[in-house]
Amino acid sequence: MFDYDICVIGGGGRVGLPLSIAFADKGLNVIVLDNNNRILQLLSSGIMPFNENGCDEKLKRVLNKTLHPTSNLNMITKSKFVLVTIGTPIDEHLGPRNSDIYNLFNDISPYLVDGQIVILRSTVLPGTSKNLNRIIHRIKAKVSITFCPERIAEGKALQELEELPQIVSGFDDHSINEVCQLFRNLTSEVIVLDPMEAELAKLYTNAWRYIQFAVANYFYVVADKIGLNYHRIYKAITYRYPRAAGLPGPGFTAGPCLLKDTMQLLAFTGNTFYLGQAAMLINEWLPNYIVDKLKANYDLSSKNVGILGMSFKAESDDERDSLSFKLKKLLEFEVAKLYCSDPYVKRDYFVEPEELLEHSDIIIIATPHDRYRRLKISKDKILIDIWNIASHYDFNTAHLK
Repeated sequence: MFDYDICVIGGGGRVGLPLSIAFADKGLNVIVLDNNNRILQLLSSGIMPFNENGCDEKLKRVLNKTLHPTSNLNMITKSKFVLVTIGTPIDEHLGPRNSDIYNLFNDISPYLVDGQIVILRSTVLPGTSKNLNRIIHRIKAKVSITFCPERIAEGKALQELEELPQIVSGFDDHSINEVCQLFRNLTSEVIVLDPMEAELAKLYTNAWRYIQFAVANYFYVVADKIGLNYHRIYKAITYRYPRAAGLPGPGFTAGPCLLKDTMQLLAFTGNTFYLGQAAMLINEWLPNYIVDKLKANYDLSSKNVGILGMSFKAESDDERDSLSFKLKKLLEFEVAKLYCSDPYVKRDYFVEPEELLEHSDIIIIATPHDRYRRLKISKDKILIDIWNIASHYDFNTAHLK
């Protein structure tokens, strides 16, 4: 009945593309549907539009065989499964922007046909799957809606798609069984939940991680304010002590999911998720803390400052919601000259790390890329290394006096 197994909407993105490649590599016929012409041109040439471990080789292997990039909406009609992976951002008030997902369904509903199963992969406000199921059934009674949250760490998609259990939810046994069989092409373990349970599971997962990072960042600030090396304390309490093993190290906590999903949960609870709100205030405040501490101890107008690392996490080219850019914005009108560098993110005004080290009086490691561990940082520089990756450096001298 259908010419293709899966049509992935938003298929050229960081969630959709690795998933598309993974399914295509298992022999399923996959449509990568995207409206970004630059991404489609790159994919058609066998080039990944972003870094994702293992995808470059597999893309070349499956391209135009079992994986087909296109912007043609008619390809939705030809696919058994329609998998939605568009972003679900928060608005300027840190509330969920629900209109994006509803507008998408309004756009694609003319292309849906009887017997199709729609898989929501995007994070949604709890209850959204139920609402969409009701809306779609009014106009397409024989189209099924399911929700299967994405829980993959960026950079580890191909690995974790096979290693992690997949959560599946839906509104009828047939579509649930079909989607379970689909994901068993990638992983042997599938967990079935009710749709709202699955929606909350996704939000809980990222909110929990966000809160953990906030605790670590606040512990860092408490110790740093009184002139102590937090990393000595951290190593002491985590060394061979299993009950502290889950405590992460401090550092900028950002990216397109953790804050957004925590704020989605805050909105869903009627702004009573106080732990999530506190975590947001702590994590988003950390760049301000660094700048305020520097201003209190140095005349920044006479100092050149360098920011090493502009992506939101190590070994990534993803700059979305990176706190490095917030730090840059806070510093650029305070310092004599500001330098920025990143091996993965590109900007015309970025410089090589060697130039940054040479000309900067103050150096801030904002993103802990592995290559920064090998940098030779002169001890006459003021080093701010929350992550403690410059282990060759006497960290005690990095504390502001």
